[in-house]
Amino acid sequence: MPTFTAPDGTELAYHLRGEGEPLVVLPGGPMRASVYLAGLGGLDVHRRLVLLDLRGTGDSAVPADSATYRCDHMVDDVEALRVHMGLEHMDLLAHSAAGSLAILYAARYPGRVRRLALITPNPSALGMRTTVEDRLAAARLRAHEPWFEKGFPALEAWLTGRAGFDPALAPFFYGRWDAAAQAHDAATEEQTNEEAEGRYFSDGAFDPDATRAALAGLTAPVLVHAGELDGGPRPGLARRTADAFPNGELAVQPGAAHYPFLDDPEWFVGRVIAFLDR
Repeated sequence: MPTFTAPDGTELAYHLRGEGEPLVVLPGGPMRASVYLAGLGGLDVHRRLVLLDLRGTGDSAVPADSATYRCDHMVDDVEALRVHMGLEHMDLLAHSAAGSLAILYAARYPGRVRRLALITPNPSALGMRTTVEDRLAAARLRAHEPWFEKGFPALEAWLTGRAGFDPALAPFFYGRWDAAAQAHDAATEEQTNEEAEGRYFSDGAFDPDATRAALAGLTAPVLVHAGELDGGPRPGLARRTADAFPNGELAVQPGAAHYPFLDDPEWFVGRVIAFLDR
């Protein structure tokens, strides 16, 4: 397991999968160990995935200062990984909550990004957030599913703060609630640093106006990859996210939710590789 040292002295780990040109991968959660991404549906057949365990997750060390779990503080961890890998510039892929981390990285180091793929991203760094109404509207698309009758009230209660997370609402995050999805979901809690999760989006993490201004100088192509059934982001929010970049484009994967690399690996890999290798 290779490691490198962050600017504040924290030892960080990353995992290599596959062969070929490197693709640096940032996991979501927020603050979930990278193991849940596995080979990203077979993307590792085409690229050598460099899967970073964010500080305090997976095989990376817990930092001395827990305030550094805030998203903006980890931008220089990503830059330290680039330097460690000896890459002049890099292709970067981020999933879910890590979308904001990748956006901040691109704003601070625009010349170091060759291509950026944002997979079902959280665009809070741009001042945009998924709303309760967004999530409920997406959930209603699943009304024909056998688990909907039990899951929808649980989702509504969680989103409105009337109850905690209920396992009954987990199927909304997957395009297919099959055995693979259930196994993937079951591992979530043990892979997530809950303290870090609570600090990731804490006050002061984002300055959307400054970030948008900095991104005006980003020449790298950016793919925002959304799931047709995902509540966060819905395709409309993903479109607005893509429009925030000078060279942004949108892909909406049919029948997919928040984990498109599980829902239809062939479709996902084909679209992402077409973007990366263009």
